[in-house]
Amino acid sequence: MLKILIEPLQYEFMQRSLIIAIIVGIICAVVGSYLMVQRLALLGDAISHSVLPGLAIAFILDINIFIGAFVAGLISTLCINIIRNNSKIKEDAAMGIVFSAFFALGITLITVVQKENKIDLNHFLFGNILGVSLSDVKDTIIIAIFVLLIVFLFYKELLFYTFDKLGAKSVGLPVNLLDTGLMILIGLTIVASLKAVGVILVLSLLITPACTAYLLVNRLHEVMILGVFFGVISSISGMYLSYYFNLPSGPAIVLVATLLFIFSFLFSPNHGLITGFLKLKYNQIKS
Repeated sequence: MLKILIEPLQYEFMQRSLIIAIIVGIICAVVGSYLMVQRLALLGDAISHSVLPGLAIAFILDINIFIGAFVAGLISTLCINIIRNNSKIKEDAAMGIVFSAFFALGITLITVVQKENKIDLNHFLFGNILGVSLSDVKDTIIIAIFVLLIVFLFYKELLFYTFDKLGAKSVGLPVNLLDTGLMILIGLTIVASLKAVGVILVLSLLITPACTAYLLVNRLHEVMILGVFFGVISSISGMYLSYYFNLPSGPAIVLVATLLFIFSFLFSPNHGLITGFLKLKYNQIKS
C-alpha cells in the first residue's frame, strides 16, 4: 500500500501535478460554495467557457495564459452585466448568449492557431495537469493565496450578501462591489483550475464537492471545510487513478468527485435517498 502511494512521487511531474491538484481542490470548493448557495452554477459555466478566447489570444501574443484567461473572464462578466442591466433579457439568458459566443470565438481561434502552427491546444479544453511547469505551480499558488485571503478577510460580508442581498444593501454593505468581487474570485479560481481539468470540466470541480458537502452539513463554513476535504480527495485520487490506469487526469478527478456526490446523495443521514427510504420504512414498521 505504501509503495502504491510513494511510487508516483519519485517523478517531478507527478509532484508538481499533485500540488496543483490539491490547491485546485481547495479553492474550487471554497469559491464553489458561494456559487452553489446562490444558485449561480450557470455563471461559473459561463465564465469558464468565456476564458477560452483569452487563452488563445494569450498564446498568439506569447504572454502568460493566466493573464489572457482572466481578462477574457472579466470581459465576459462585464458583457453579461451590460445585457442584464440595459435590456429586458434575464440573467440566465444573458449568460447563455455570452458564454456560447465567447466559447465559439475561442474554438475558432484555437482552430486557426493549430492550423498555422501545427500544435495541439486541446489541453485548454480538457486540461493537462501532467504537463504543468514550475512556473504554473507558482502562478497557481499565488492565485490561491489571493483568493483564500479575500474570502477570509471578507467572510462575514460575503456570508450576509450571499443569503440576503437586500438585507446587506439596507445595512450599507457595498453589494455591487461584493458582486464584482465574487465574480473576480470565480474568474481567478477558474483560471487556476484550467491546467488541472480544462475549460469544459472546471464547472464540475467548482460545484460537485460543495454540493456533496451541502447534503451532509448546513452551515456555509462547514460546507466549505467539508467541500475542501472532498475536493482534495477527488484531486489526489484522480491523479493516482490517472497514473496507474493511464486515464486522462482531468476527467478522472471529476469522476471521483461525482462518485463521492452519488454516495452523499444516496446515504446522507438527513437527505440521502436510500437513508430516507429506510427511515420511512422503519417508522412504518414502528408505528
